Amino acid sequence: MPPRVVVVGEVQNGSLAGITAELLSAARKISDQLPVVVLLADDAGKAAQTALDLGVPAVIALQHPSLRDGGAGGFDAAVFALATFLGQERPDVVFVARTDFGYNVAPRVAFRLGVPVAQDCIDLALDKPSGNVVVTRPVYGGNAMAVYRFKDKRPQIVILRPKIFEPLAPTGARVGEIRTVGIDLPDNRVRARLVETAKESRQGVRLEDAEVVVAGGRGLGGPEPFKRLQELADVLGGALGASRAACDAGWIDHSHQVGLTGKSIGPRVYITVGISGASQHMAGCSGAKAIVAINKDPDANIFKDARFGVVGDWQKVLPAFVDTVRELGRS
Repeated sequence: MPPRVVVVGEVQNGSLAGITAELLSAARKISDQLPVVVLLADDAGKAAQTALDLGVPAVIALQHPSLRDGGAGGFDAAVFALATFLGQERPDVVFVARTDFGYNVAPRVAFRLGVPVAQDCIDLALDKPSGNVVVTRPVYGGNAMAVYRFKDKRPQIVILRPKIFEPLAPTGARVGEIRTVGIDLPDNRVRARLVETAKESRQGVRLEDAEVVVAGGRGLGGPEPFKRLQELADVLGGALGASRAACDAGWIDHSHQVGLTGKSIGPRVYITVGISGASQHMAGCSGAKAIVAINKDPDANIFKDARFGVVGDWQKVLPAFVDTVRELGRS
C-alpha cells in the first residue's frame, strides 16, 4: 500500500508558489499517486485552483486572517494550524520546502507532534519493506552527503531543498476537490505578527527564477568587475549572482549570494567567473543544468562540475565572451 503523502504548498500574494510543483514532483519518487496539497492562507481560492491544474486529487485550504502568506512574521499561526491538521489526519509523509516558511514552521510542527524531521534534503526514496522514507542531505558544510532512514513514527516530515526537482507540469484536468477548513485560532497562540513588509527594489528577473545566472567570486578581486558581469547577465536576460566570499568582502549585496547559506538556484545555464567551487557554494547551484566556469586555476574545484570550462584570466576571457554573445544575439 503506498504511503499517505501530504504536500504543504505555499501561497504568495494570493497565488500558488512555484515550489509547490517541485514538491509534487519529489513526491513521485515514493508514490505513483499524487498527494493531497495543504495550503495555509487567508484566502486560498486562486492558489487552490492552480493546484488542481497540477492534477492533485484534493486541496485542503486551512484559512484564517493570520495565515496571510502562510502567516509570515513569526509563523505562530501556521505552526498551530499545521500541527493541528497533521495531528488529526496523521499522514505517513509530509513534504515541506526549505523556504522561510518551511525552515521556520516544519521543525516546530515536528516538535509539537513528537515526530522526526529531516532538513535540507536533496534526494529521497522509499524503503518498501518498512514503508519508511530514506533521504539524502548534505553534512559537514556540504563536504559530504549522508543517507538517513526514518523510523516507524508518523508522520515523517521531509524538508526539501528548492531547485532540485523539476516542477510538475500542469495537466489542466481539474478532477480534484477543494475542501476549505476554517481555523479556530486562539489569540494567545499568535505571539508575533507581521507589522510591515519592506520590499527590496529589484530590476529584472529574480535570482531564484532566472534561466541564466552569471556569478562572480573572490577571483574578481573587487566590486568593480561585477558591473561587467551584470552587463553579461543583461545581454543573456539573466540574473547576477555571487559567492559568499564576494558578499562577505562587501563587493556585492548578500541578496545575490548563491550557496549553502545563500540562495538555491536551478538555471539552465550557470556562468561562474573567479569562483573556486567550494562545496558550500556548489550546494546552492546543484540544480543547474549546465555550468560554465572561467577560472585561472586549472585545479579549481568548479571544473569538476562544469560542463564547459575556460582556464585563464577572466579579464582577458570575459570581454571576448561578451562580444561573442552580443554578436550571436544580433545574428
